[in-house]
Amino acid sequence: MNQARPLVPSRFVRPSIPRPGGGRDRAALVNESYEAIAEGSRSFAFASKLFDKATRERVWMLYAWCRRCDDLADAQDRGGELGDQAGIEDRLQAIKVLTRRALEGGATADVAFDALGQVAGEAGITLDMANEVIAGFAMDANGFSPHSEKELMRYCYHVAGAVGVLMARVMFAPNDSFIYDRACDLGLAFQLANVARDVIEDAAAGRCYLPDDWLEDAGLTRENYADEDNRFALAAVSARLVDRMEMYEAASRLGAKHLRFRQRWAVLSAARIYGAIGRKVRNRGQLAWDTRTYVPWYEKLVHVIAAFGEADDAVSGTVAERRGRDKTRTRARAVAALPARRPAPRRRVVDLRRAWR
Repeated sequence: MNQARPLVPSRFVRPSIPRPGGGRDRAALVNESYEAIAEGSRSFAFASKLFDKATRERVWMLYAWCRRCDDLADAQDRGGELGDQAGIEDRLQAIKVLTRRALEGGATADVAFDALGQVAGEAGITLDMANEVIAGFAMDANGFSPHSEKELMRYCYHVAGAVGVLMARVMFAPNDSFIYDRACDLGLAFQLANVARDVIEDAAAGRCYLPDDWLEDAGLTRENYADEDNRFALAAVSARLVDRMEMYEAASRLGAKHLRFRQRWAVLSAARIYGAIGRKVRNRGQLAWDTRTYVPWYEKLVHVIAAFGEADDAVSGTVAERRGRDKTRTRARAVAALPARRPAPRRRVVDLRRAWR
């Protein structure tokens, strides 16, 4: 009986040399990535063009990976209808294996994962960072549905907040925990807007991202919240999502002023456009899901112009703060340079009664 021989390194086949992007041409990866973002998210594609060229290309490559992972996990094509969910565990394992290989510089035979390898090599994205995003796909695979707001926000962190952290990385943001936290806040705001807009679509796919306690407060249950007769009550629950969105949207602006101007302009534009989606859902009330809520191109242009003014004001504010700090430091240095004052001589007290004795 022949026994299996142990595998040993071949003397003839050399191991491949790790290279970012799996050895693919960077320009080709960028072009493929742009096609993914142009088809998958018109709002984000619109805002991404405001970045400088190098940042814009890194953002596109990061998006391509996120889009591809989402499509693999849901068995869909670029955000289309959900496919057969059988074999989800195998698809998740494939995502993990391909991601690890891409970050190690190996070829994956998948353009989106090779794009991740390219941008990771340029921006220093780690496997731990990527795994935070992949954990969100695993939550969906396990039929996640939140019982409380805390659980909802944990889900939003993995599927969008962690992506915000990666975005800060590809923008080469200052290595400051405050800035990365604010980038995470923007991702949370985006996801809350998506949840509010896609409530009925998600229900049709058998998914519910509304907390049980919120549904209970509105007199709804997971079984009936999507019924047309309950749209008025559902609108109240959706409004709570948008209220939370605005809170995180406002927090994200505090970190934007620490970015370079072009980056700040793009981030604030995206925040305004996604914020507009959430506010449109809230304003439409029970009619919000009769047709898909979106922001037309001319409104996006208005938001981009407004974001330009906001970004410019942030520059002025930052300069004023810096000048104020410089003046304070100048005064402090001037005071420190003054010669030390000598203590006043002690006056001699004379006892006149003794002097006349």
